Amino acid sequence: MSRSAKEWSSPQNALAYLNVADTLPHRSEGESVMIDHLPEDTKRILDLGTGDGRLIRLIKANRPEIEAVAIDVSPTMLRSAREHFANDSKVKIIEHDLSQPLPDDLGYFDAVVSSFAIHHLKHERKRELYEEIYDIVNPTGVFCNLEHVASPSVELHVRFLNAIGYSPEKEDRANRLLPMEIQLGWLRDTGFVEVDCYWKWLEMALLIGYKA
Repeated sequence: MSRSAKEWSSPQNALAYLNVADTLPHRSEGESVMIDHLPEDTKRILDLGTGDGRLIRLIKANRPEIEAVAIDVSPTMLRSAREHFANDSKVKIIEHDLSQPLPDDLGYFDAVVSSFAIHHLKHERKRELYEEIYDIVNPTGVFCNLEHVASPSVELHVRFLNAIGYSPEKEDRANRLLPMEIQLGWLRDTGFVEVDCYWKWLEMALLIGYKA
């Protein structure tokens, strides 16, 4: 089990995150922009690091017919997600550690989405995951990653932490932050097109790439 998986397997850590997830400043803005960029004909999505299923719930609020596959490693998160979707047969929930290759039997998706999950992975695994995502996105499909990225300076990093009510001493030690520009380059190298940062607030950035 990876270090981040061990961190999120702790009920205390998972519940602490769920308690603050809805209060992150400007988060809803980034989520709204993400949803706006999902293709109109999206029928099947994959949510990486789904947590309690927040992102899928937001997407299905306007597109209830969408089929979704949700992946997470935290038992606490998975339990909450299963409760949310107990009456929705179009949502499949899978326990999986993203530090390991994606399962072979997931199929293909019109959209792969993620929200504040991939930054916990080692940098080399981030790049591998982007390549795996590209392989399972349908033609004209999209990858949307609302992510926690690195600041260009220590001062800006501390400003971000203060803005979300944290201090350097309380920062999540499982974070492995990487500059946005590097990740955009990886997406382009993988084959995604129209790659850009479509929304950003301090260390919160929405990275999007479409399948060529």
